[in-house]
This record gives sequence, C-alpha cells and structure tokens, in this order.
Amino acid sequence: MMTNPQIPKTTLIFATHNLHKAQEVQIFFKPYPVLIKQQACKTYEIQSDDLQEIARLSVLDAINISQSPTFVEDTGFYIEALNGFPGSYASYVYQTIGNSGILKLLQDHLNRKACFKSVIAFCTPNTSPICFEGMIHGTLALKERGSKGFGFDPIFIPSIGIDKTFGEMERSEKLPVSHRGKALIHFVNWLLESFLYIDENDGNATL
Repeated sequence: MMTNPQIPKTTLIFATHNLHKAQEVQIFFKPYPVLIKQQACKTYEIQSDDLQEIARLSVLDAINISQSPTFVEDTGFYIEALNGFPGSYASYVYQTIGNSGILKLLQDHLNRKACFKSVIAFCTPNTSPICFEGMIHGTLALKERGSKGFGFDPIFIPSIGIDKTFGEMERSEKLPVSHRGKALIHFVNWLLESFLYIDENDGNATL
C-alpha cells in the first residue's frame, strides 16, 4: 500500500547497532508516512531458542531508553543438516566462525537446506509488544558468492527460482523476498491499517 509522499512522516525508533539492518529498513520505509530513526544500542538479549521471546524482551529494554514508539528486529538462521544450528544464535555464531566456519561444518553434508527467520517486535511506552514474522527458505552455496549484503548473505541462495546468493543481489532484489522484507511488509501493513491515523482534512499522519 503506497501513500501520498506529501503526508508528514511519523517517527519510529529502530533500536539496533547494526548499520546494515538500519539502512535496509530505512530504504523499505521510504514510500510510507514513517521516518525511521536508528537508535544505535545493544539491547538486552536473553539466551533463548524462541525469537519472539528474544525480540519482545529486547524491545521492552529499548523503549526504556527511547520513551517513544520503538521496534527491534531479530534474525535466526536455521541449517537443516546441523539440526537447526545456529538458530537464534546466528549473530554470535557469525561473529565467532563466520561464513567460512559454516561452510566447513557442512563440507561433508549433501543436505544444504537452510532458512532465515525474522521477527520484528514493536511497542510504545503505553502498549505491550506486538510481533511480525517473515521467513525465506533456501540452500547454502558451496562457497561465498557476492560482496553485497551482510552476515550470512554471501552463502545463502533463496528459493525464488534464480541462482543468486543474497550477497549477489542488489537491495532492490533482496528486500522484497527476504525474511526481513516479509516481516517488514506485515509490520507496515499493520501500521497503516491499525496504528497510524491519517487525517483526510490536513493530511497529517499521527499515532
């Protein structure tokens, strides 16, 4: 759903220290009456296999700082041959062993199925968190391919009918099909239908 670009934008806080994520989210929201302001912080993350639980507690921590409508995004990376590893610990595992480490773990496996899952948690100082999910299935490449994107992007080939890793895709290609893009679509649809009020008389978008 596109909106009138002349409508003044409402600011939402995106709590993340990941500049790449912030840039993807800001690009996604450009056509909508929402301005995304990055709050560069490391929010509290519990040790859990449940992405929704992690995101809910993380956004509650973030809103104590922002005191404004805020959202966070948490990503899990699930590799079938490794029984779902690294799962919700994807960020830590990437920082620890990187793409080369994942490929080494899979060097003796024919099964290279994997999926990304994204959970966005949003709340205001006066409301409880609400979550939005997105998922993309795919396979793992035999080697790193492409220098675009970030994280595990250069080794993940999404199941969309083309032989490209996320690392070989432009943002305009990746965002509509990615786990994060799908979660963002659910989020923005909810914002426009249930959260943002656009006054037909003066064109203002308000909470």
